[in-house]
Amino acid sequence: MSAFLQSVRQAKAAMQSVLQPTPLAENLHLSQRFGCSVLLKREDLSPVRSYKLRGAYNFFRKALADNPELDHFVCASAGNHAQGFAWACDHFGKRGTIFMPTTTPAQKITKTEVFGKGETEIRLVGDIFDECNTAAIEFAESVGAAFVPPFDHLDIIEGQATVALEMLEQEPAIDILLLPVGGGGLSAGVIQVFADFSPSTKILLVEPAEAASLHAALNAGERVKLATLSNFVDGAAVAQIGRANYQVLADHDPAAMVLVPETRLCTTIIEMLNIEGIVLEPAGALTIDALTDLDPNELKGKKVVCLTSGGNFDFERLPEVKEKALKYSGLKKYFILRLPQRPGALKDFLSLLGPDDDISRFEYMKKSARNFGTILIGLETSSAENFADFEHRMTNNGFGFQDITDNDILSNLII
Repeated sequence: MSAFLQSVRQAKAAMQSVLQPTPLAENLHLSQRFGCSVLLKREDLSPVRSYKLRGAYNFFRKALADNPELDHFVCASAGNHAQGFAWACDHFGKRGTIFMPTTTPAQKITKTEVFGKGETEIRLVGDIFDECNTAAIEFAESVGAAFVPPFDHLDIIEGQATVALEMLEQEPAIDILLLPVGGGGLSAGVIQVFADFSPSTKILLVEPAEAASLHAALNAGERVKLATLSNFVDGAAVAQIGRANYQVLADHDPAAMVLVPETRLCTTIIEMLNIEGIVLEPAGALTIDALTDLDPNELKGKKVVCLTSGGNFDFERLPEVKEKALKYSGLKKYFILRLPQRPGALKDFLSLLGPDDDISRFEYMKKSARNFGTILIGLETSSAENFADFEHRMTNNGFGFQDITDNDILSNLII
């Protein structure tokens, strides 16, 4: 057995006194939908609602074993690592300073404060994780504190890898395992454990399409830093895969990865909430959403595990998630309408709406035109096919329009 696996086993043994195994159970709804046995590894049900507690606990445990006098720890996090860190500060009775991006959902900030129980201070710095991480490292160096990386450290990887041993104890025969990827701490740890104890298991790595730093690195043959990225999937939005993590993942085939678009991911979040009553944050729903991209013939009759990495969802984001889900499903569109400035023109336009078409937004964009007015209109409907009929009616009745639903630049400016 390798030194890494020995360390993971030691970490798991030490963790048993503070962390009960999270459930691994079949989800009948998903099993029926995808024609296989889909099991969810519910890391969203850990004490901090994510797997990040594992890595943070292991780092503190080993750091204090080496230097019992350490009294100040620092971390940077978009939310979940911060909560695991805060929990560890309270558990070990140590002072902590947590750097979080200014864009971190309020729910994650509040929960971090709760877990810290007065032992931690939160500082909001930078718009994305990487800016926040740089500030945290500089601060730790300036005050002589121990910096606890969110993913790029062997002790963190070892801690996250304990979930792999736990899964294999709960279900030894896993055909396909889907893992979410952010900085790579979880995937780098789990892959090593499965390589030794379950090499026949097919492992699929899943990233948000708008923040796919591992996919970019694998295609380039080296770690690269994304010039731009979306932080919507805040638990997995990292501009550059971790150095130690990439060393483990460098041989992975980029073609075997699944890149999940934000809009489709939102349909999965809504589905799991409405049908199963399971609250998942965007990163936590990645692996479930990835099932959509897999060949049904490959899934048939297989035992498939999806690791749900986090459930720290801020319900203030629900309108945004619903909006993205409706747009992906083709049930909501935005149009720029050129409306003649004459009596009855608006009535004529409204008569073109179908019985299931509902106006969700109506705004004059330009009021100075003499002959035509420009209107922003948002429509929701019950079936995506309804829009084709509606656009046909608008064209036949002489109404000029432009569909701006998928025009991100224009939509972000005016919607």
